Amino acid sequence: MARERFSNAEARRIALAAQGFAEPRPGGAVDARHVRRVLDRIGLLQIDSVNVLVRSHYLPLHARLGSYPAALLDRLAYDRRRSLFEYWGHEASLLPLALRPLMRWRMERAARGEGLYIGLARFGAERADYVRRVLAEVADRGPLTAGELSDGSRGEGGWWGWSDGKRALEFLFWAGRVTTATRRNFERVYDLPERVFAADVLAHPPPPEDEAQRELLRRSAQALGIATERDLRDYFRMPVAGFRERLAELVEAGDLLPVAVDGWDRPAFLAAGARLPRRIDAAALLSPFDSLIWERDRTERLFDFHYRLAFYTPAERRTHGYYVLPFLLGDRLVGRVDLKADRTARKLLVLAAHAEPGADPAAIAAPLHGELAGLARWLGLDGTVVAPKGDLAPALLRMTG
Repeated sequence: MARERFSNAEARRIALAAQGFAEPRPGGAVDARHVRRVLDRIGLLQIDSVNVLVRSHYLPLHARLGSYPAALLDRLAYDRRRSLFEYWGHEASLLPLALRPLMRWRMERAARGEGLYIGLARFGAERADYVRRVLAEVADRGPLTAGELSDGSRGEGGWWGWSDGKRALEFLFWAGRVTTATRRNFERVYDLPERVFAADVLAHPPPPEDEAQRELLRRSAQALGIATERDLRDYFRMPVAGFRERLAELVEAGDLLPVAVDGWDRPAFLAAGARLPRRIDAAALLSPFDSLIWERDRTERLFDFHYRLAFYTPAERRTHGYYVLPFLLGDRLVGRVDLKADRTARKLLVLAAHAEPGADPAAIAAPLHGELAGLARWLGLDGTVVAPKGDLAPALLRMTG
């Protein structure tokens, strides 16, 4: 595309194509090749602990591929011949193993106490002897959960109430000294990288830091299609220092093309080879942590869709429910549904359904009903129950009878 300016609608279609929403879902059984193609395109799957519906990292694949065996992702991530690994990409993430050498600079910085949460960096510095003892115990007894350490405790205060053992293991995880061998009931099980990854993975030499960051930036651009500097930096949470130099280097190399987008107040960059489809025919329910929407300012800029994580918001400030999934139809985000999997009753509960301003509930209801039914089947549930809450609910109720 030899152009220097795009409308916001064109930018939206470029972004959706880059994220894999311009192609139809597979017509037959989904296999590892389909999953790898999605990961090659979007780069990573963000992991989150909330399990009201299903763990978040399973949902982006369903949005793009439709029904697929969730156990397939587990095998790719945790079997001995894995092709994915856990690390801090965009927060805690699953990434293709090919990206591990590109993350070594981040591991080396973390080992020096850089790029970590402040409290974790302080812990690593002040308790260095203890961290070394924990690493030695993993080497001697691993794989281990934090609670299986000889002085392990569960900590206090919920998810972030980490014990000292958990803090030590997370410091070592950031530093690349331990990795995730598997998960038990979603709890991370730590082991040494040399016991988890194949020898050829570990033997792959890491590129210099500037080269690794250029490649991560190039992959960010391909995954976003068209983006501002902030969008590009956020995708793999790149450091501010040196980022503009990497950006300029990719512009000079022709991998990024400076462009303008109508209505955007910042310069934009188009990825070389990005596609601009004439139309997008997608219909998908999006995880709150889907890479299409995880940068909230970009989501508002592209889709005129203000979105925040309601489950991290006090109840009195929630406007659309607790675990709210945006509904993508065509090239617009047209609705929001608050979903819960009732595993005892084997039902997908639609606790609320709201159409976006200007969207026609009658036009949304049928494709949304289809997506909800498909999601319920994929989750192994027997059907969908719609509560009469939200302006989209009456039309959905008519679809469900």
